[in-house]
Amino acid sequence: MSAESLPLTLYVHMPWCVRKCPYCDFNSHQLKSAAPSGDYIDALIRDFEAELADLGGRPIEAIFFGGGTPSLFAPDEFARLLQAFAARGRIAVDAEVTLEANPGTIERGRFAGYRDAGINRVSLGAQSFAPQALARLGRIHSAEDTYRAVDELRAAGLDNFNLDLMYALPEQTLDEALEDVRRACALAPAHISHYQLTLEPGTVFHNRPPPLPDEDLAFRMQNDCQALLARSGFEQYEVSAYARDGARCRHNLNYWRFGDYVGIGAGAHGKITASLPHGVERTEKARQPRTYLEQLGGGMSGAARIGERKAVAAGDLPFEFVLNALRLNEGFALADFESRTGLDASAVEPGLRAALARGLVEFAQPRWRASELGRRFLNDLQAGFLP
Repeated sequence: MSAESLPLTLYVHMPWCVRKCPYCDFNSHQLKSAAPSGDYIDALIRDFEAELADLGGRPIEAIFFGGGTPSLFAPDEFARLLQAFAARGRIAVDAEVTLEANPGTIERGRFAGYRDAGINRVSLGAQSFAPQALARLGRIHSAEDTYRAVDELRAAGLDNFNLDLMYALPEQTLDEALEDVRRACALAPAHISHYQLTLEPGTVFHNRPPPLPDEDLAFRMQNDCQALLARSGFEQYEVSAYARDGARCRHNLNYWRFGDYVGIGAGAHGKITASLPHGVERTEKARQPRTYLEQLGGGMSGAARIGERKAVAAGDLPFEFVLNALRLNEGFALADFESRTGLDASAVEPGLRAALARGLVEFAQPRWRASELGRRFLNDLQAGFLP
């Protein structure tokens, strides 16, 4: 596969929140005014313009607005942004356009506006339906807010939506974790993301850890919730991702399959394959919104590329590839590895053979995938491919 034929998606980071959650390690900043600055939309357009030269005319197959809380921005701002993207780049006619939203930040009628702007998929940060769990997580919404947001999604015709759920929450019981999944399934989303709370460095929870379920209980929560999701019609296709038929997240699948993605916005990361072999480049924009805006100040055209750009060494590519691909239930074929990295299969085969001997992977011609043991100890499996 040539670099020009690799799938391409676009990630847009919108970094403001009403309040930062104590477990969050994303690049997010508490909003100090009633609404984010409109200048940020202008900056995103200039950032996108500057990235176009590296894309080789490839169509953008999916767009993902993440944060922060993108739904703090008004529908007309998304309309202006999407129109600018379409005018400057090649956006696929059937592109998946996802908006992350928190139930506590949606005003009535906004989802219809987002739909009219071009949003066709929404990821709703429910996290839990239990009042005590939401309070411990520092969430600003209630379960009732989630129900209202889902009603608004349905009224707007946005049936392709995801619900984010977390488990192994502070002092959570197995029954409480299962009840969250039951209530999520009852809302009939197209997709559910179900992931374990982890204490990430630099977060409030990492510095002052809350009482969490032990490892055995967390593992039982994972297994029992997975079984409940399967019985409810949700197929697991990645470690934390479950979808009804035809509703897998195209943008995230492109990450996990080692496709290319443009990253614009404060703190956004990107991956672009300029040429094969060994032409993979990582990009990162300034994390602070003020710095990002200063770098993109000026007129609406002729913007220069900003941020850090770093080539990925050939010796690092096997680890970077399996870090993503072994998260997928489908795993990968060696032909996928060769086409996405430009390396020969021999660069990754020793690690796979060693993992096979430990029972961490299994092979079903032509695909390698994590075994049940490997999925439980995924970090150990992935570490076996470090250079």
